[in-house]
Amino acid sequence: MGVNRLLDEIFSGELRELMVISYIVLGNNAVTSRFIERRFRMPVQAWSALYAIDRFPGIRAKEIKQIFPRPQNTISRAVSLLEERNYIFQETSETDGREKRLYATEGGKALLVDLVETSRRRQAELLAPLSEDERGTFFELALKVASGQKLLCSSVMDTD
Repeated sequence: MGVNRLLDEIFSGELRELMVISYIVLGNNAVTSRFIERRFRMPVQAWSALYAIDRFPGIRAKEIKQIFPRPQNTISRAVSLLEERNYIFQETSETDGREKRLYATEGGKALLVDLVETSRRRQAELLAPLSEDERGTFFELALKVASGQKLLCSSVMDTD
């Protein structure tokens, strides 16, 4: 059975929307993860953590989970790797000695220039089948789902 036949079958079933979303996300993750691991010798979660740290200077590691829903231990390992490679540094909060605030170093910022540009080109490649209007519609619909109350919790599936 050919790949197109398998995909046609799975995309036409009762879980078609979920399967299409999963295929897009997992497919892109496979390509992106391979690239980042080979070129930069780091897992994709490290580069996304670096992106969050650069965008939100002083963010705490536990807050990264709100942007990129991953297990906290995965984020902690990514932060440790970034710190070992001098892409980020931590500062202790003035109000709470246990609280660590994260900041990108100049080296981390330089690395992000390449990663963001490559990701922008990948985004264009991934969305190439869509017109500009369709891209806008896709973004608005995906944002609506991402902003929904049921993305990270479920009354149907036990998520505790």
